[in-house]
Amino acid sequence: MKRVVGAVVGAVLLVTAAGAPREAAAQELDQLVWGACDASGKVTQADTSRSRTGLVVECASLKVPLDYADPDKTISLALNRVRGRSSRGHLGALLVNPGGPGASGLDLAKRVAVQLPAELTGRFDVIGFDPRGVGNSEPALRCVDPAEYYAPPRPDNVPATTRQETVLLGRARQYAQACQSRWSWMLPHLSTENNARDMDEIRKALGEERISYLGYSYGTYLGAVYATLFPERVRRMVLDSVVDPKGVWYSSNLAQDLAFNRRHRDFLRWTARHNDVYRLGRTARLVSFAWYAMRDRLRTRPAGGVVGPSELDDVYTLGGYSDLVWPQLAKAFSAYVKRGDTAPLVAAYRRYAQNDAKDENEYAVYLGVQCRDVAWPAEWSRWRSDMTRMHAKAPFLTWSNAWYNAPCVYWPERGGTPVTLRDSATLPPIMLVQSERDAATPYQGALSMRAVFARSRLLTVAGGNHGATFNDNQCVDRKLAAYLRDGTLFGPATRVAQRPDARCAGSPEPLAASR
Repeated sequence: MKRVVGAVVGAVLLVTAAGAPREAAAQELDQLVWGACDASGKVTQADTSRSRTGLVVECASLKVPLDYADPDKTISLALNRVRGRSSRGHLGALLVNPGGPGASGLDLAKRVAVQLPAELTGRFDVIGFDPRGVGNSEPALRCVDPAEYYAPPRPDNVPATTRQETVLLGRARQYAQACQSRWSWMLPHLSTENNARDMDEIRKALGEERISYLGYSYGTYLGAVYATLFPERVRRMVLDSVVDPKGVWYSSNLAQDLAFNRRHRDFLRWTARHNDVYRLGRTARLVSFAWYAMRDRLRTRPAGGVVGPSELDDVYTLGGYSDLVWPQLAKAFSAYVKRGDTAPLVAAYRRYAQNDAKDENEYAVYLGVQCRDVAWPAEWSRWRSDMTRMHAKAPFLTWSNAWYNAPCVYWPERGGTPVTLRDSATLPPIMLVQSERDAATPYQGALSMRAVFARSRLLTVAGGNHGATFNDNQCVDRKLAAYLRDGTLFGPATRVAQRPDARCAGSPEPLAASR
């Protein structure tokens, strides 16, 4: 699962047996020492800090067990909080997670607090956290020197010979061995289950009986595991861009290959419709020919000495997550093909795809969690067979996605048995939100998740953008606000397995960039 970004979930007014607002009780039980945040988001002193948006943001650190079966040794999680200060009734704590696995949730908490609908502004304590191993949590995993490992141009993701395949396999083995040499004591304890148990430690430290949660992409699977392990601790749960719980993780990546290829063809068709601007062909077939000719040429002549075919894959994969970047991507594509101008491609790489230390940390945790969650095929021959077959149908992402996950073949900690997701009578209905042509989390995943949680409701959104809530869609955000406010969900549950419970129109396609 490629890493992505996320959004927000809800919480509602908690009342003690005596009828007093839960907010007061929570403040008395809060075990965290909140203070000002430095530029990186770490706590610095017993004070508060104001972000550029004008929000008052507080930071804290929480110790959690490294191993829940032997809790004496601890690690720490970095947290931040945007406190609800509205006088209209406090709605509790709302934890947010942007996905990954491996993504930091600190910035997301601030974005969510700003984007909450007016009727909910200031009524939640929005809580962000860096999961174990991520960002400001300690320790933070780093396995290689990113400047060396990611130095462009990298070997082509699509191997043309056995020798090229061996080089790519060597890179995967190198990364796994580097993680083992540095983190052998921590790798056994990176898993979605432990991330979910960490979330419950956050809940306890906040002094909350129940929490609300908003998770995106991988964060939907994390939320589902939390709901399975701690159903009585959930007040509201919103899962946006839903992982297929039946596919973790090898099968999910094969499904992604098909979905990203379909979304890339959406981009090619859009470019063809704007042939008056981009001049790459009036049909998707012609634009596709130009695309693969460009990729082939970059094998021997990387753009600016930097963008080879693998860097090109990285840049244009972003178009599968959001069509907002299509005008810029098409403009760079056209400049290279029509004028031989490499500067826009290099600029797009620098902006969208160049990896730094933060990206390498996210990648290390991504692999640490996914390789540990579940067993992957142990024989590379199985991967080669599956990728060869899939590449014939979906050439855009198949091999790139395979190499992204290939260190799992050599990972020192073998995959375990994932948590079996299950519903519970104590779990409130869950709100599922899914774009119909989402590439990173294909639509079938939301249907599968709804089948697990029988009282959940599925809202689908036209289009393919990854992450539908808080994305300038009034229809989506109205339904989200109603659910977060008092648990109201849309319409009666559908009785048709392949249909959603409600629909919203998507955003219009972007306009073409000017020449």
